[in-house]
Formats: sequence, C-alpha cells, structure tokens
Amino acid sequence: MTDAERILPGSRVPLGQLPKISLHDHLDGGLRAQTIIDLAPAAGVELPADTAEALEAWFLASCSSGELVDYLKTFDITIAVMQTAENLTRIAREFVEDLAADGVIYGELRWAPEQHLAGGLSLDQAVEAVQEGIDEAIEAIEAGGGWIRAGQLISAMRQNDRGMEIAQLALRHRDSGAHGFDIAGPEKGFPPSRFADAFDLLANESFPVTVHAGEADGLDSIRSALVDGHALRIGHGVCIAEDIQLEDGDDDETSLVTLGRLAQWIKDRGIPLETSPSSNLQTAAFTGWGPGITGHPFDVLYQLGFKVTVNTDNRLMSGTSLTREVALLVDAFGYDADDVEQFMVNAADAAFLPLEDREELVERIVTGFGRA
Repeated sequence: MTDAERILPGSRVPLGQLPKISLHDHLDGGLRAQTIIDLAPAAGVELPADTAEALEAWFLASCSSGELVDYLKTFDITIAVMQTAENLTRIAREFVEDLAADGVIYGELRWAPEQHLAGGLSLDQAVEAVQEGIDEAIEAIEAGGGWIRAGQLISAMRQNDRGMEIAQLALRHRDSGAHGFDIAGPEKGFPPSRFADAFDLLANESFPVTVHAGEADGLDSIRSALVDGHALRIGHGVCIAEDIQLEDGDDDETSLVTLGRLAQWIKDRGIPLETSPSSNLQTAAFTGWGPGITGHPFDVLYQLGFKVTVNTDNRLMSGTSLTREVALLVDAFGYDADDVEQFMVNAADAAFLPLEDREELVERIVTGFGRA
C-alpha cells in the first residue's frame, strides 16, 4: 500500500485525498525530473543523468550530505532551466498540478525572481510568467472538477543586496498573485537584519512576511527574523528546540519541560513554524534528540502546544510529497487523523490570505476529514 492509499486511524479517506495546506514549498525545488530533461538541451545544461528516475535519485543523494550549503548547490541545475517566460510558466503550472494531485487545496510557491534573469527577463516579467502558470493550472483543475488556490511568496536571496528592490517587487504584485515575502539562501553570516529597511517597508505597507530561520543558524537567527524581519511565520524554525530543556521527572512516564524566553514567546503568540521533516534531516537542521525522524523536534513542539505545520521544502531534492511527509510523522509518532487535521488547520490559519479565505480553507479541511 502506498502512502497515498493509507487510511489513518480515525479516518475513512485515503491519506492522499485528505485536504492539505502547503506553506513552505520552493518552486525551483519542485520541478518534475522529466521537465528538467526536456528543457535542459535548449538551456545548454548538462545533466548528471538521462532518465527521470536516475535524475531523481541523483538529486536525492546529492542533497543528503548533512550540509545546507551542499544541499543548495543542486539548485544550479533547476534554476538554469528556469530562465525564460515559457519555461517558468510551464514549471509553475506543473507545480500547482502536482500539488492538487497530492490533495493540496492551498499552496504558496516560494521563489526568488532575481535568480531568473539570465535569459533577459525583467523581475516583473518573471513574476508575471509564474503567475500565468499558476492561473492556467487553477483553471484546468477547476475545469476537471477539482479545487485549489495558490499564490507566490516572493523571496530575496539573503547573500545578495537586493532586499529593498525585491520587497518593492512583491508590493507591485500584491494584488496580482504575490501573497507574501521571504528571504532564502545561506543562513549563516546573512542575518535578517541585513534587510531591515526592506522589512520595515513591508511592515509599513501591511504586507506579510515569513523568514527562513532556525534551520542552520540557531536561536539568534529566529530572534532576528522576529525583531528585524517582523516575521509572521518562521521558515523551518526547528532550532527553537535549543531553547527547550527536557529533564526526566520522578518516574519514567513524565518529563520536566523548561522553555526559554524565545521559545515561550513563539509558543504563547502562536507563531507558526514551517517544519519540513525530510529536508531538516538532510541538512542536519537539528540532531539533538536522536537520529532519523524520531529525533526531529516536531513531536515535542506539537505536544507542548507550538503551532507546527508540515511542509516539503523541496519535493525534488527530498524525493517527497506532502502526503509522504505526513506519513513519515505518522509512522514516527503514532499520529491519527485528528492530529493531522490539526496540522492542516494550523497551516490554514497561518496562510497569507484574508481571514475569510482562511476560514474557507478550515471549513474545507474539517469537511474533508469527515468532521462536518
């Protein structure tokens, strides 16, 4: 039985069909392997494999070194075939189609337009090309009887100095597909404070922000995302576990938990954490509580009341889907349908959408999980 065919305890609907929300999913990390093969010759890209299956295996192996920097190098290939409007439109269209096939009812496509100008596109043309693909996919899905909503998260690369320019780009497209802003790329040495002026602009314009933090640079990165970035969500954020102390209680069944001030702040204010279990393992984002998925702090955070969400990060690089990520957590921690529904409600509440649209997503989740 595949992950998509599994029936969770407390559910009658296969896992693959349950409604899901995808908040942290990179456009340049979610290409179909066959699409890369199709587009590579015209882009002058030499590939390490010539079949989709072999190329998928290469990406997965290359991204499992335990270092974020090595993980990021694989994007040289995907970005190289994303330099024309036609290619961007195709890739965005297929991206949304693949989300819908995985049961996703709302997805945010995270990408950095500044990395897609080598073919002569302007920043605005690149954003428009991606939006065209999103719109085409939604139209086709609805014509086939399905339903999905999607939008762009415009990212600035934290190692570059274009933060203000990209923030202004996001604001120009806020009414035509841009749902939020992010910074991405190497975390160490490039704190959110580098883009304080851009984040201030976005806050003044009431435009939502999420920030990659707590993946490769610990608690200071998370603190800067909140203070300097005015972040409403934290991308990954698993290093917040460094601010949580667990000690054995008086018997084998209990533990004493102490939250540091930063962890307490995030928990008390319900700041969503965009965890991506497989990716976090590949980049060794957190290894303090043991090897494998069972060593991931997701369950501790969930049990303590943090607003955790489940994400894929980069489906190609991790050989994964949102259904698979959920299945991994179910196997590791014994979750049932009620737990998974809560993860999706958390994500719907955290979506960069108006309140009424988020309420609609929650209604669809509750109905889809058989609670209505």
